[in-house]
Amino acid sequence: MNTPADRLTAEDLAFLARPLHGFLSVAAGPVPPQPRPVWFEATEEGTVQLFTGPETLKVRRLRRDPRASIIVASPATERERWVAVTGSTTIATDGAHDLAARLAARYWDLDDPVRAADRDALLADDYVRIVLHPESVRRLSF
Repeated sequence: MNTPADRLTAEDLAFLARPLHGFLSVAAGPVPPQPRPVWFEATEEGTVQLFTGPETLKVRRLRRDPRASIIVASPATERERWVAVTGSTTIATDGAHDLAARLAARYWDLDDPVRAADRDALLADDYVRIVLHPESVRRLSF
């Protein structure tokens, strides 16, 4: 099957809509990438977005070099599948809290009062939204 190498397919978007962790790597010059687990959202427009603090190391690095990648894999209890997206990023000051609220609902059971309090604490902080614009999409499924 021939699949697009520069955009997310409908199958990719369905897979990425699950509450899976992504592992984000940012360009760091001579320093080897050090992936970090992140919550993320793949958009209908084909971008991948996440939220983080405005002064985090990843934001500082992305301001110097906007290249990044994210890989998302199925759990070990399922058949092998992964999607990797590489491209340039933009950092937006709008929409981060809405994104954080949506992702908290996706990843946590907010009927649990402890998780609801965690969400409230999460939303009390300042965030920016990192948007990854795909230039290369790789995938494996079997």
